[in-house]
Amino acid sequence: MDTSAMVSFRFSLLGPLRAWRQDAELALGPPQQRAVLALLLLRRGRTVGVGELVEALWGADPPAAAVSVLRTYVSRLRGLLEPDRPADGSPRLLLTLGDGYALRTDAVVSDLERFEDLVARAGARQAEGDDLAAVELLRTALDLWQGTPLAGVPGPGAQTERPRLEERRLSALETRLRIELDLGRHARVLPELTALYEAHPLREALCELLVHALYRGGRRAEALAVYDRTRRTLVDELGIEPGPSLRALRAGLLAEGGSGSAEPNSRRETPGTGHPSGAATGGGEVTGPTTGTGAPFGDGGGGLTDARSADGTGDGPGGPGSGGPGSGGSVVRPSQLPTDLATFTGRRAQLDNAVALLPDRGQPRTSVIGLISGMAGAGKTTLAVHWAHRIAHRFPDGSLYVNLRGYDPSGSRMAPGEAIESFLVALGVAQQAVPEELEARAALYRGVLAGRRVLIVLDNAADSEQVTPLLPAAPGCLVIVTSRSRLSGLVARHGAHPLALAPLSAEESLELLARRLGDARVDAEPEAARAIVGLCAGLPLALSIVAARAALHPGFRLAGIAAELRQDHGSLDAFAGDDAGTDARAVFSWSYHALSPEAAALFRRLALHPGPDITVAAAAALAGVPRRTVRALLTELTGSSLLIERAPGRYVFHDLLRAYAAELTEAEDDEAVCGAALLRMHDHFLFTAHGASMVLDPFREAIPLPASTTEAAALRFNDRAEATAWLRTERYVLREIVTHAAAHGFDTHAWRTAAALDVYFNRLGYWHDLLEINGAALRSARAAGSVTGEAYSLCGLGVAHSQLDHAAQAQRYLEEALELFRSAEHAGGQARVHRGLAYLCNRTDRRHAALDHYARAIELYRSEDDRSGEAGVLNQVAWTYILLGEHEKALEHCEEAVLSYQELGDPYGEASTQDTLGYALHHLALHTEAIGHFERSARLFHGIGDRYLESEVLRHLGDAHLATGDRDAARAARRAALALLEELGHAQADEVRRELREPAEGSPVGEVSGPAPGEPAA
Repeated sequence: MDTSAMVSFRFSLLGPLRAWRQDAELALGPPQQRAVLALLLLRRGRTVGVGELVEALWGADPPAAAVSVLRTYVSRLRGLLEPDRPADGSPRLLLTLGDGYALRTDAVVSDLERFEDLVARAGARQAEGDDLAAVELLRTALDLWQGTPLAGVPGPGAQTERPRLEERRLSALETRLRIELDLGRHARVLPELTALYEAHPLREALCELLVHALYRGGRRAEALAVYDRTRRTLVDELGIEPGPSLRALRAGLLAEGGSGSAEPNSRRETPGTGHPSGAATGGGEVTGPTTGTGAPFGDGGGGLTDARSADGTGDGPGGPGSGGPGSGGSVVRPSQLPTDLATFTGRRAQLDNAVALLPDRGQPRTSVIGLISGMAGAGKTTLAVHWAHRIAHRFPDGSLYVNLRGYDPSGSRMAPGEAIESFLVALGVAQQAVPEELEARAALYRGVLAGRRVLIVLDNAADSEQVTPLLPAAPGCLVIVTSRSRLSGLVARHGAHPLALAPLSAEESLELLARRLGDARVDAEPEAARAIVGLCAGLPLALSIVAARAALHPGFRLAGIAAELRQDHGSLDAFAGDDAGTDARAVFSWSYHALSPEAAALFRRLALHPGPDITVAAAAALAGVPRRTVRALLTELTGSSLLIERAPGRYVFHDLLRAYAAELTEAEDDEAVCGAALLRMHDHFLFTAHGASMVLDPFREAIPLPASTTEAAALRFNDRAEATAWLRTERYVLREIVTHAAAHGFDTHAWRTAAALDVYFNRLGYWHDLLEINGAALRSARAAGSVTGEAYSLCGLGVAHSQLDHAAQAQRYLEEALELFRSAEHAGGQARVHRGLAYLCNRTDRRHAALDHYARAIELYRSEDDRSGEAGVLNQVAWTYILLGEHEKALEHCEEAVLSYQELGDPYGEASTQDTLGYALHHLALHTEAIGHFERSARLFHGIGDRYLESEVLRHLGDAHLATGDRDAARAARRAALALLEELGHAQADEVRRELREPAEGSPVGEVSGPAPGEPAA
């Protein structure tokens, strides 16, 4: 992308959504299209999943075609943003990433980014003592707002974002007003504060500012009245009392009034200066209460004030000559950080994100909280200490560290009051001056930190409640928290910045190994080193244990250590250390024993699941509890970093945690418990797979299912799109489920589940999967003595070998299947195999033999009065006649099939046959008529939600348009097909790109791009 394109777009979010390309304003289209753009802009380059976008537009009840409509909006936005993009070019601004979209942040600017930049610069200038400049920057930032943010943008997503944006505006406005009060401009800001307070009567921060302004204007009685009104409103509407800061403010007002003095000396503006007169006496003593960074009357903890020095460096409570209550007046600068790890390596991305939390220069305008979370052994403490050492020089008032023992093997979790006491003593407060009550200790702690720049590390926290009392109130401090839990409350209520630790990459793991053992030893055995890295699965604790063993035995070859790890793979025996802190099994156990009994049981059950990931529904089946219940338990497991939610509603184990869970299952659960859980799991997948299959093809022959003996609930699908989405996302899980069922004695489940998957897997080209699952199904059917199951499995193998051009194997399996279906007098099964044999004949250029098999299939379907099966064969007969060049006969069979499908109400069958009709007409050079049938087919497939077959028909439609000379229509059809294939990640996308780059002059009769139409072979 050239430089001009990178800066040519400007967006406005702080009012009605608007956009400009250079100086020209763009028409952003319908409201929901604007909503898509707004959400992408707000995500700042991060991927927004299709599901999230659908929910943001329509909420919990989207229309059936929601995803298709969304893709249309994205396509239009791409055209709007990149009108000059070549047809064969990939999008450069609005990108498809996985199952979602992202808008490149280096290509756009917005008023929201400008607002945030100005607010950050204002904070930096305030930190430097230039309050006047900070006020002007904040005024400029607030002037960017043009009314209600995202005005006119519909949907739940915009409704959610508006309050968040409005909160940023109010926060910036409160900051400006607070600084102006510090400058003595109380008379100037009082009218604005009064209006804001009336508009937001529940906002305690505005109440505090208004009370300050009234007090400094000599109106203490009115200030107390404002407090009383706020308290009544909070109690009446929310059922809560004012917070500690507001209560401390009232106490200060009352204390001032009870001293026997008249109204307190008020700060008055000196005309022309903007600074308060009489703000300090000759001895540096501030007259009257102050605001600054501390509470106006000392935050209830000893009357601390913010006596800022003339140069703005903050020579107050943390500066020379100050001390906390009970201190001897000397400044104490604690230095409590543990030793940094000399061999620290990796985590560059996390360190970059951590560094970005602080401004480049000056102090942060608020307290900053960095939250490092991750599973046991991920290196949270190591990263926190390393980060703290890197930036400790920016906190001249010292560093504090405490291990909160949230996941201690002894269970002796540290109480917040105990941690605060240790911090107060470290900061110079006399032991006897520390209050007994937690709230009083916390108030004193916040007061002592007011005006200081201290680095605080809270290691190994259990939950948000343990951390909250330890947070400073004033700006200038950095708090680093580590926890195995995600501490979502800390993020939501206190604005903590989450830094989640994933396993190390292979490169980082190799680097760690080299730092511990030396480059020479690792370079001498690179393959063994890579094997060790893979077997440790990126877990720093596991790598450190193995590296320590290798370092203690310099004569051991790395290949020997790798072989030992392979031998113990699936257990934690190879990762046992000399003490509890370096033993993976012991470290994991601390998290496990902190779980509720129900979550612990689910943790063990999940180890039984054979797939790469697990859904909420599958977890509920394993646990034998309702989905609503299991969601809470899964949240507990992810919150404890014992499970990873890799996508919404899909969960994975770290390899070593899976091994740990499997060990616990074997030790704590008997065979009956595990067997019952597995039966529920296989019931869930069997009945759900068959339900999906019947939704996709409701007219196909249903394989009888045994009655379920468990309470496992199958999923229900409202339409083909839902069923297709489930089958697509569960593809790899289903493959493992069939294999697992065959290997563990669930033979009936194995072959019946495989039979339910054949149409879908064949339709999307998962032929190697078909070989694997039908091979396992065949073994199970034979073990169970099921002739029908054996026949279905052989048929599935024959179809897969046909698609892979293994003609001899396909013929053998299909003939064996036909013989078994005959012996069982199963007419539908025989017809199914004849269709498979006919398809094989067509692939091997034996057209008339194919027609013979199709004729036999029609007879069998008629004997069973199966009109849907008969119509499907008529469509395939039509295609065979196309291959023979007998297009008129093809039309006759197609028309008969279409009529049957329409009478049956089968849109999938009709869509497939309309496509075949278009082929036949195209070959007869009746291109206009062909176009009509292709368009009908594409609409039907679009409504069904089958993106792959829709893309095929769109390619055929492009060929027909090209044959009429309408190159623009041909290009549009092919671009639509390309968009669908790109979303699917399908290999045929490259073919369509080539067609777009090198369009033919016209598609000759008899040549149509794309695969052959018609229903699948079986």
